Amino acid sequence: MLGECGMKKWERLALRKNSVMLLKDLVVDDLLIQCLRQDEVLTENLMERIMAKPTSQGKSSELLVVLPKRGPRAFSSFCSALKATEQQHLCKLLVDFTERDKSFSEPSLSLPTQECVIPVKRARTHESMEMCLDADSPVTNAILPCTPEFYECHQPQAYTMRSCPRGLALVLSNVSFVNTELDLRRGGEVDEETLRRLFTELDFTVIMHKDLTAEAMRMRLEEFALRQDHAEADCAVVCLLSHGVEGSIYGTDGQRLELDSVFGVFDNARCPLLQNKPKLFFIQACRGEEMDIGVDQLDGLERTQTPGCEQRDAGREGDSREREEERDRKRLRVKLPQRSDMICGFATLKGFSTAAMRNTKKGSWFVQELDTAIRQRANNTHLSDILVQVNGRIKSREGYAPGSPYHRCKEMSEFTSSLCKDLYLFPKYYPDNETDAFPR
Repeated sequence: MLGECGMKKWERLALRKNSVMLLKDLVVDDLLIQCLRQDEVLTENLMERIMAKPTSQGKSSELLVVLPKRGPRAFSSFCSALKATEQQHLCKLLVDFTERDKSFSEPSLSLPTQECVIPVKRARTHESMEMCLDADSPVTNAILPCTPEFYECHQPQAYTMRSCPRGLALVLSNVSFVNTELDLRRGGEVDEETLRRLFTELDFTVIMHKDLTAEAMRMRLEEFALRQDHAEADCAVVCLLSHGVEGSIYGTDGQRLELDSVFGVFDNARCPLLQNKPKLFFIQACRGEEMDIGVDQLDGLERTQTPGCEQRDAGREGDSREREEERDRKRLRVKLPQRSDMICGFATLKGFSTAAMRNTKKGSWFVQELDTAIRQRANNTHLSDILVQVNGRIKSREGYAPGSPYHRCKEMSEFTSSLCKDLYLFPKYYPDNETDAFPR
């Protein structure tokens, strides 16, 4: 029951005065809504009304309209829900505000202390694919929004990115393996949540499946590629998290799923609804078992040379009328290559049979750095440059496992691209929609 009294005035004031920050940073997802429903702050109808809003800011705005009317426990329940969904910085913002406005505190709102030292784990004798290491990891920040000025300046040369939602994101994650020699991927569940939150905040509709056999993974991918939702979307994302070897990832049954067959599911012939639209793939898996122990860096200039390749245009003789007719016929039957408009980020390098590093508490290095780089730079950087930054961050990391062969081990990520335009995500900007403002 909500009780007879409403939200206290300083709690309402805290929501109103911090509404700009809340609209900017708040992620309203299923977990947060379910927390409020469990505390009987929200009804089923209110849940549906909030989640029906098409944008992240729209959901946040609707929730902030509803909360002050939901009784005396609504504020404390909201703060608890923020903590449960790892949005402690917003919880602290609200609690600190109420304490400044009125001498008010409540034990249930106290924030957990942050660990300053990561304990050293006992070295493992053998792990076939990923190495579980405790190393430094990035801090999660809210995604910065794209400005209207940046959108107007860069959208003419970029892929269209204005649909709401932006598109569908599929996350297939294998953590537990049965009747195989493949180890439990400790920390893999952290990557699942990291990616779910990231793409939810980018206004993708996230679909998650966990612990699938190779055949079940193939079926989920094919079902995803055929979804009619792609027709109205501007982008699609596929994330695969598992053990792996060069060219394949493992299902929970120890069978392999070829990555080339995964990309083939989304080619221009088999997935026509995504033709000319960017398709993003992120593969968190090893490409072998060898440990990259690194090499000592020597002083000197680094030089990278990328050879160019010219393509000669072929012409044919004929008068101007015949050429014009030929151009008209070609316009009617424009052809596409079998596979295009894809970009794929890999946790490790091709051809080196190297293992991927994974922090047992905070997830894999690659997913951590991908999450951080997108959050920091998606508002003004195209995805190819973001993945270059991810490579740089991965290059600078080292394993921390004193006394084991994995101490100071290295990893190197890479990406491949057949993108034909700049790919900006233009986060939190919709030129065709106006977001409701928080009421005064």
